Amino acid sequence: MRVSVLQSLRAALLRIRSAQRRHASPPQGTNQETLIPDGLLVRLQDRLHIAELRRGKKTLHNRVALWLALVGPGLLVMLGDNDAGGVITYSQTGAAYGLGIFLPMMIPLAFIAYVVQEMTIRLAAVTRRGHAELIWKRYGAFWGIFSLVDLVIANILTLMTEFIGIRIGGEVFGLSYWATVPIALAFVGFVLVFLRYWTWERIALFIAVLNLVFVPLALLSHPHWGAIAHAFVGGNWAVSGGLLSATFLTLLSANIGTTIAPWQLFFQQSCIVDKGLLPKDILASRRDLIMGVVGMVIVASAIIIVTGEHLHGLAGASSLNVQKILHDLQVTIGAWARDLFALGLVEAGLISAIVITASTAWAVGEALDLPRSLNESPGRAWSFYAPAIVGTAVAAGIVMLPHVPLGFLNVTVQVIATIFMPAAMLFLLLLVNDRELMGEHVNSRRRNTVVVGIMVLLIACNALYGIATVAPNLIGGGS
Repeated sequence: MRVSVLQSLRAALLRIRSAQRRHASPPQGTNQETLIPDGLLVRLQDRLHIAELRRGKKTLHNRVALWLALVGPGLLVMLGDNDAGGVITYSQTGAAYGLGIFLPMMIPLAFIAYVVQEMTIRLAAVTRRGHAELIWKRYGAFWGIFSLVDLVIANILTLMTEFIGIRIGGEVFGLSYWATVPIALAFVGFVLVFLRYWTWERIALFIAVLNLVFVPLALLSHPHWGAIAHAFVGGNWAVSGGLLSATFLTLLSANIGTTIAPWQLFFQQSCIVDKGLLPKDILASRRDLIMGVVGMVIVASAIIIVTGEHLHGLAGASSLNVQKILHDLQVTIGAWARDLFALGLVEAGLISAIVITASTAWAVGEALDLPRSLNESPGRAWSFYAPAIVGTAVAAGIVMLPHVPLGFLNVTVQVIATIFMPAAMLFLLLLVNDRELMGEHVNSRRRNTVVVGIMVLLIACNALYGIATVAPNLIGGGS
């Protein structure tokens, strides 16, 4: 009986949506505000579909269908986190330090990523509001503008690294960046503007799964499993130049910055809101996030293993030259390894450009009280899509400039993400401890202790990096 009622409601929503599409302009005398926004109608349809699956028979088909309906934001935010900038950073890390301290470091970084992103799940499901909207309405216009400007700048910088990956990867296959970068930009704009949320999410997930291309690359490179195991029990943790050297601190900050970044907070929270998930979906969203974190660690470890085993110790391995890494892969493993790595670079840049552009659109829409759903048509919500497309186009344009130091620019952007992160986390921590907003879903004292510890770690890392860069002799660090 309950299922038939849900089906009737869903059919009614379809009829309303169809009627509104036939009358894009309301009849004379009709108040525009009486129309239900397209984004809300589509979201209600999706929620009714999930309710039908929950109320239906507990068959294997229904269970799988329900899982597929709920999965998405966690996988996207973490596999999107293994972006082109991350791929380049991990490869530079492995080439510089081998199978040493950075390989086991992926485990605590994964824990940090889960702790931070899990808070956005609860915020989204309980408040049904995006991150930018909550900051703006809870703390006022000044802090709302601060957080929005912070995010937009960080997103444009990060998008530059995505187009760097697409540019470099395409050049390996003989493609000019005058073709690859504009085509990628056009594709990102198309899926954002012309696809509705469910289709956008499915396409993004398909591209994100291709991130796993680095796993067969690692396996086919015949790694030394004993050396890998030895790294996880404290072997080869010696750091050339010392823990306070500028190179180590730069790569440490870059690795943290590519694991947690401001765009991830805004993206996952808005993604869950646009998907229409509720408090009852928090557990499923946590499982979704865990899968994404595991995927991130596997891919990052595979990249460090390949470059750490085959490139570490070569002349110039500690440089930040991405093209040299690709050349060395061809020399030490073979042209197939270089090509597979380049393909992974293009994929990583593309999926991350898709999700980061969406995070900009959601944040601007939420902050400025514009339409804020991918389910909205471009004709009715051009002000929602336009700022994100412009920001992404700016990033692509900068990468197409001649003589841009691509490797140095990539690592610098990852470090900047680490510098921006404590401020973003402070707003997140304040919101998730707001009992009026969160009720029983506020942070526990233990969670708060862990989050504050993460913030202190980030600030300390930023301070040491700054000192090592500006005055290396002050802390005894070399280059």
